[in-house]
Amino acid sequence: MSRTKKLNSTAEAPRGKRLAPEVRRAQILEAAGRLVVEQGYLPLPLEQLARNAGTSKALIYAYFPTQYELFNALLNREIESLALGGLDTASRVEDLEQAAVLCAMLYFEHVARNGPLLNILMTDRFMAGHIDTKALQTRDVMLRRLKSLAANKILLSEQELAAAIEMMTAIPEESGRLVFHHELDQTTARRICHGLTVSSLKALRSPDQVSVPD
Repeated sequence: MSRTKKLNSTAEAPRGKRLAPEVRRAQILEAAGRLVVEQGYLPLPLEQLARNAGTSKALIYAYFPTQYELFNALLNREIESLALGGLDTASRVEDLEQAAVLCAMLYFEHVARNGPLLNILMTDRFMAGHIDTKALQTRDVMLRRLKSLAANKILLSEQELAAAIEMMTAIPEESGRLVFHHELDQTTARRICHGLTVSSLKALRSPDQVSVPD
């Protein structure tokens, strides 16, 4: 075959199929989620995100004009994944200890598998004042159910109860993070998460039985 024919053959080779918009969007989100967990803070360097997603910065801007929109899309995806994965159902259980333990263990498994993405998105100062109300509403609905259960069993003010629940969410968060980063094996971390959740509930329900050193 002549050199001209070879060049024509190469030029006429079929190109790869263009990805559907929903597939490309999911690809960008997946790459962004991994990069956020790897980096540990926001915002992201778009050049690196484009490389990781196998696309261009221009295309990322076409789907997500700002990083706030990108991170809110990630946040909504995370909360929806947790809700559909059983957290919504667990928060509806009418026994406080069962509901709390189920929610804690489901969140632990999620973080162990996917990393502390949700925590970074919710707490990083970059997102202050920019978090999507839809994501907050979905999260708050599940938290209100737990608070309502706890209010009938634990003698704390509403503010103290909210602080206690926030502190307890750190248990599955940290346990799962240690597993994700291979700093603790999953079986041990699962036992610690379960034990600390149950112990925390007992301490909150009967604070007079907890001895605190002077």
